[in-house]
Amino acid sequence: MVRETGFYDILGVKPKASLDEIKKAYRKLALKYHPDKNSSEGEKFKLISQAYEVLSDPKKRDLYDNGGEQAIKEGGMGGGNFSSPMDIFNMFFGGGGRMQREKRGKNVVHQLGVTLEEMYNGTTRKLGLQKNVICEKCDGYGGKKGALEKCSNCKGRGVQIQVQQIGPGMIQQIQSMCPDCQGQGESFSSKDRCKNCNGHKVERKKKILEVHIDKGMKDGQKITFHGEGDQEPGLEPGDVFIVLDQKEHPVFQRQGDNLVMKMEIKLVEALCGFKKTIHTLDDRMLIITSLAGQVVKHNDIKCVQNEGMPLYRDASERGQLIIQFVVEFPEKGWLPEDMLPQLEALLPPRDELMITDDMEEVDLSDVDLNSQRRSYSTEAYEEDDSPRGGVQCQTQ
Repeated sequence: MVRETGFYDILGVKPKASLDEIKKAYRKLALKYHPDKNSSEGEKFKLISQAYEVLSDPKKRDLYDNGGEQAIKEGGMGGGNFSSPMDIFNMFFGGGGRMQREKRGKNVVHQLGVTLEEMYNGTTRKLGLQKNVICEKCDGYGGKKGALEKCSNCKGRGVQIQVQQIGPGMIQQIQSMCPDCQGQGESFSSKDRCKNCNGHKVERKKKILEVHIDKGMKDGQKITFHGEGDQEPGLEPGDVFIVLDQKEHPVFQRQGDNLVMKMEIKLVEALCGFKKTIHTLDDRMLIITSLAGQVVKHNDIKCVQNEGMPLYRDASERGQLIIQFVVEFPEKGWLPEDMLPQLEALLPPRDELMITDDMEEVDLSDVDLNSQRRSYSTEAYEEDDSPRGGVQCQTQ
């Protein structure tokens, strides 16, 4: 029994969510609230990363489910395996963690919305990204040569320390890179600072990337552009990761390499056969046939082989097209009563019912859901001695 659901609520998943669902939720939220996109959402990004760190680890998740955050702290797992939310982000998206960031510039992660048609047929998209490049005016030095001074903000240490209270009598020291000198311990005075990059050594520029989406690619799949990430002086440029985000389709849902759709058919078609067309994702028209006598029941599932999604890197092969049939029954009064015996004579015989004296006959009515909701709403605010009923029915 889950006592606390705070971490699940942060990620927007249910307590019984699978690891894949947790990963997908973290991916979308982390990209949305990343400090590079939302500088004012740093605290939200930390909470998302903390929730993912716990719920993605089976041992920590079990502790949390049984005892909440207090159990995590008492179990000695409060600090986690990562030094910062960015470590979790980089490990998840392939950034490589702290050691790699010391040798390379920052990676850039961008979410790209794609349609099911684009994943089916393959396409090329042009994407404009803002990234850091070495400043052309100062060649990445940041200011006038020889004018560097000890940073007044961090006193030359390159880091700043903040003290945060996390509980009664408990404090936590958080060490972060000094924003004024970018961890160098030295900075330029305002008069010696490069006017183009303001002493940051890099400037923001737009880069156009051609993103090739191959047939059969999947939601969440990453496309990597090596060396196209942010640049920093003395470091190898980082990578750009394009994460595909599949948009919902009005007809088809994707399940692995299969496509799933619902098809409405009339009762006469379910009983007497039909021909139906399906408009495919590559603009072909398929004709499916159900022969007379092959009764299709409500919610029956059939499939068409090799008409699903193309297999990634083997587009000559496809999955299945799975069709769930929804039988549309006629409205009340569609057939005159004097013709009902003729219809019944054509259908399989109904089951015989033996009625005995101890049975009680009741009326069958339509459900009035609006009346039911009003009844429940009234009960929430008023108390009376009358019996509280269940479903409200319309009177005939």
